[in-house]
Amino acid sequence: MAPETVTLADLVESRDIGQLRDWLEEQGALDIADELARLEPHLRPVPFRLLPKDRALAVFEALDTVHQSELLDALADVDVDELFVGLDADDRARLLDELPAKVARRLLDGLPEWARRNTNILLGYPEESAGRQMSPRFVSIRSSMTAADALTKVRRAGLRSREVLVLPVTDDERHLVGVVDLPDLVTAPVGTRVEELTNPDTYTVQVDDDQELAARLIQEADLVALPVLDHEDRLVGVLTVDDAMEVIEQEETEDIHRAGGVEPLSVPYLEAGVLLLARKRALWLLLLGVAAVLTVTVIGGFEDRIEEVSTLALFIPLLIDTGGNSGAQASTVVIRAMAVGEVRLADLPRILRRELLVGMMLGAMLGLLAFVPVWLFIDIGFATVISLTLFFICVWATFAGGLLPPIAKKLGIDPAVFSAPVITTLVDATGLLIYFSIAVAVLGI
Repeated sequence: MAPETVTLADLVESRDIGQLRDWLEEQGALDIADELARLEPHLRPVPFRLLPKDRALAVFEALDTVHQSELLDALADVDVDELFVGLDADDRARLLDELPAKVARRLLDGLPEWARRNTNILLGYPEESAGRQMSPRFVSIRSSMTAADALTKVRRAGLRSREVLVLPVTDDERHLVGVVDLPDLVTAPVGTRVEELTNPDTYTVQVDDDQELAARLIQEADLVALPVLDHEDRLVGVLTVDDAMEVIEQEETEDIHRAGGVEPLSVPYLEAGVLLLARKRALWLLLLGVAAVLTVTVIGGFEDRIEEVSTLALFIPLLIDTGGNSGAQASTVVIRAMAVGEVRLADLPRILRRELLVGMMLGAMLGLLAFVPVWLFIDIGFATVISLTLFFICVWATFAGGLLPPIAKKLGIDPAVFSAPVITTLVDATGLLIYFSIAVAVLGI
């Protein structure tokens, strides 16, 4: 039998400092951060203080903001100040949003002037904007420089390697002329002019553009950094690929939660209390429960017909489930296409046309499959009702699934809100109206 893996929690509990140091030396920063997050908050400083300064900062950066905040609470003030100043400005801004106002102000006041200035710049932009996520630390170069002069400027700037992978080229008024990739600059002959290496056709975003739009642009265009401009088109910062990936993870997490009918959690799942988990779900359940009253109302309105032809009730679960599933499929596909920039509001006519055709194909297929067995076991009239209902419910459900997400986006509502739970609830009630209306028309009840 293989020996049981020793965890960080085991080592902290055993208080064996020698083994704890050995374990920390063997692990990567991400692994240490993951294990720290699983410890009780008051135990985290023990292994964290054993890390060398550079590794401690790397581990701290790998923690999410909730665990960063908890670790800061448990560390001495001197440790906190060193960690805080070592963070990038955008990471400091995100962490300050999670901290109590009094603590945030103390940390901000304790920063060196240059770090406080950079952090305040980001805090001045709206939350979830490109400006809030960018790094104000960058090296800009001029077209008239030689490759050797530009590299000298890069070295003197003292920035991290990931902050200089792309070098913006600006004019005298900080307007962006283009960008130069660092590998091109390094491999060029020393006397080469920067203008010869500049790519003028570069992507940019403005400071108040949505953070997801900027992050998706980096992902789709396969960029390592994206220049961020102010309203006068002057360069004010750079959004790097690592920050963009964090934004995408955050946005997709929110979409997944809302697609399941849950308000996004502001903390990691294991850090969330039972009351918080219940509260994030309760509102949606209440709203969907109120919406489901429509279904009950429709059934009540056709109660006499159901009593007259009790067989109608047998097919209600089949029909509303089919409609709900069809609508959820359509909304899921459209929401995802919107998230990755494949479709936009201007494409709504094409979306609706495609979803109508898909709904007709699916409805016709399901209607034909259902016709023969219902005819054999009940009668041809009822088979006609079920087949027609399946057809029209599928058409309506896919149409609604394609229509509502783009409309929500236009109204400033997260399209993920109109995902499976909402679409299913809507189609349940309207699907029953379709069902009973067709039954009345065909069976004459």
